[in-house]
Amino acid sequence: MKLITGNAPHLRSTDTTSRVMLDVIIALLPALIGAWYFFGFYAFFLAILGAFFGELFELFIMKVLRKDKNFVPNGSAAVTGILLAMNVSPATSWWVFLLGLVFALGVAKHAFGGLGMNIFNPALAGRAFLLVSFPVQMTTWYKPTLSFSKWVDVQTTATPLAVLKETGSVNVSYWDLFIGNRAGSIGETSVLLLLIGFAYLVARKRIKLMIPIFYIGTVFVMSSFFYFANPTFGTPLFHILSGGLMLGALFMATDMVTSPMTIKGQAIFGIGAGVMTLLIRYFAGYPEGVSLSILLMNAFVPLIDRYTQPRIFGEVKS
Repeated sequence: MKLITGNAPHLRSTDTTSRVMLDVIIALLPALIGAWYFFGFYAFFLAILGAFFGELFELFIMKVLRKDKNFVPNGSAAVTGILLAMNVSPATSWWVFLLGLVFALGVAKHAFGGLGMNIFNPALAGRAFLLVSFPVQMTTWYKPTLSFSKWVDVQTTATPLAVLKETGSVNVSYWDLFIGNRAGSIGETSVLLLLIGFAYLVARKRIKLMIPIFYIGTVFVMSSFFYFANPTFGTPLFHILSGGLMLGALFMATDMVTSPMTIKGQAIFGIGAGVMTLLIRYFAGYPEGVSLSILLMNAFVPLIDRYTQPRIFGEVKS
């Protein structure tokens, strides 16, 4: 037997950043096609625009501003562009959307050092920027068109969460909430299609299961207490299926860079995000709290990782 020794690392993988990002894009495709059906071609166009312009803008940052001649596009900017498109209203103008993408990549990502260095989820940071800067466009919602036609007449309406917040009741079936036949952001409405994409990422072992389990579980438990205390708050199932909870729990909170590394830390992250989401929905004037809760928990990730890191094998307690 011939034993050959070499330098570390000895555990190798064929995975690359580009392959991981390609899997994420594939997982998002069902929800994007559903967005095309529910809100018309323009919704799908924004995702294409986000992917193309995201890669182009990041290339400009790396080659021109940071002068990295060896940089090769890896698809992470395209993922940010697609996720930002899924988090905006179908009424958002394309140039407003691009401003949000510039903020997401230029400020939330590269100002911190680029891929792997950012504290906040870039797509959600871009959404928060647009929500503050262009609140009318970001809170104008359309009824589903139920057509793949490029040119269709649209009718404005309120989201189920907004109706519940204003009136204390809402007339929408759980089935419509599940399949996506409701008003909302471009990629958040169809829970069914989001779950299909999530299942693909689970099969490819690209996702942190603890975060969505504890996030959704916390929302269910906490909304149950709120519902029994005040039935006008809405049922637990309603709060799970409505708004951007499933998109946030399955695809935004599980971001590899801005979520904890340890199992215990991921549980804490999911519980914290769930609590903040329900507190915002119940007590704040704004009907939705998913994106804000995830951004807030992003800020605590370094602290969570620090206090949940496992003990080194053989370490003796001082």
